[in-house]
Parts: sequence; structure tokens; C-alpha cells
Amino acid sequence: MREPHRPLCVRPAGPGDAPDICALLNAVDAVEIGRPETDLGTVEADLNHPAIDLATDSWLAFRGGRLVAYGLVWADSGPGRVDGDHCVLPGPEHSGAALRLLELMEARARELAAGAEPARLRIQLNVRPTLDLSLLTGRGYRGVRRHHVMTRALDPAADLPPAPPHGLALRHCAADEADRRRAHALVEETFAGHHGHVERAYGPWLDHLDARHLDWSLVWIASLPGHGDVGVLLTRDDRTSMAWLSHLGVREPVRGRGIGGFLLRHGFALHAARGRRTVGLGVDTRNETGALALYEAHGMALHYAVETWELTLHPHG
Repeated sequence: MREPHRPLCVRPAGPGDAPDICALLNAVDAVEIGRPETDLGTVEADLNHPAIDLATDSWLAFRGGRLVAYGLVWADSGPGRVDGDHCVLPGPEHSGAALRLLELMEARARELAAGAEPARLRIQLNVRPTLDLSLLTGRGYRGVRRHHVMTRALDPAADLPPAPPHGLALRHCAADEADRRRAHALVEETFAGHHGHVERAYGPWLDHLDARHLDWSLVWIASLPGHGDVGVLLTRDDRTSMAWLSHLGVREPVRGRGIGGFLLRHGFALHAARGRRTVGLGVDTRNETGALALYEAHGMALHYAVETWELTLHPHG
């Protein structure tokens, strides 16, 4: 199919474009995962992220007045790493828009990573994306990691609060700023060895989480006598499609005592009691802590898979 004769128009995104971007992302969701799952609040959070200057870091591609592709880059993950989002409607008639946004994203990523060696641009895509993957491989991108988005049905009659391992105590972080900082410290410690984890100070971590919309009563810290705080569970209930378990971490010295499984079941019970029917999370399929097996053992199953693609950024393209 030939590219339509109507000219391609590309401009930066603005905050007022969030509804149109959300509609585009949901059109792609419907193709890639079978149903729309992108919330307007998520798009608004991306467009308002402190690390993103929309004038230089975002692009909307229109053909005949219709939004057909969207791109975004940001560099809050340390020297040499730039992350990006790329979304395009399905069909070969949109390949020109897809390619143009890739070119713009890569050029801006080189500017953001200037002086760092090595420098890389990373984007995450569904394993069966609307984007023609030959556009990536032909430009030197390579797949470097796969994540699974896993889900599980919830039943308020069956998903009751679990009994904790002996001596384990839980507290939520709604009332105490010190506990919120402690939750941050536990996330940083327990995720330090995970592929792609970026160490962030407390303020940038809050920005990364879009903490303006975070209900801290859904963030929990686990403690054990003689060990202090040993685990953290960060959950969210601001998605339309499902509750979300954002972070579940247990300190290495006390792993293997059932704490991770308890925190997982606590998350199930918490959101089942709030009336949610589905809970989800993301997991690195090569996670060395055995997280994937833990989630499968507790009834979670694959919803869809995501591939991380990486391009080495040479200074002159």
C-alpha cells in the first residue's frame, strides 16, 4: 500500500493534546493487547514530567488532520541513557510517520546524551507491535530484555487477608513522611540488582512515580524483630482497567522466608476488598530473584509481553 498523498505534519505535543494522545494509545492497545488500557491521567503525567520539555522532547505526527503517531524522549536515568515512547497506528500507510518520529527521537537523544560514552536510546514495545520492527532492526536497534505484564482475577470472598509469617508486622505509609522515605530506601535497596534499575534520590523518585496521584495508604512496609524493615509493597488503584502492584521487594538477608508471597497475597486482598476484579504487575522474565515463578505460583498469568529495544547513539548518527 502506498503512502497517502496528504502531507505529513509534525509538531511538538502540548498539555491540551493529552486526550488525542490517549485515544491514539488506546487504538494501539486495542490492536496489540485486545482492549484499550491507557488512562488519560497516565498520559497527562507523562506530558507534565519535570524531566521533559515538550517543545524539544515530544512529537505528534498528523496526516490529513488525523493523529497517526506519537513520540517522546526523556533523560532522567543517569548519564548516557535516554528513554523513549513511540506509538503509531497499524498499517504500512503509516510507516513514513513512524520512521520520521524515530529519526527525530534519535536526534534529540543524541543531544540529551552528548558527552556520555556509551550512550543509548531505549524504547519498550509490545512483542507484536503496530510498528514495523524492520524499521528498528534496519536502524541498528536490538532487543535486550523482555518483560511480562501479568494479571490475576480477584475475588473478595476468596482473597482474604493472609496470615503473616511469624513476627512479621505491616504498616502503611499514609501518615508519616519518614515512612515514605523509608519505602523509597527499601525500593532502592531491593531493586538495586535488577536489570535497568535506576538509582534515584527521593525527589526524582516521586517524580518518576507521579506521586501527585499516589495513595500512600496503599504502600506498605514489612518489618521483623531483630531485622527491622525487611520488605516493601507499593500498589496503585488509579488505573481504570485494573489495580496495579508497582513494586514488591524483600531485603536479601531475609529472602526465602515467605515474605514476598505474603506481601503479594496482601496486595490481592487489599484490592479485592476495594472492589477491584483484576490486579496486574510487570516482571522481568530473567529476574534472578525468582519473581516470575513466585507470581505464577500465586495464580498470575501472562497478559501481554513487552520487549525493550536499544540503539547505541553514535555522535554523528
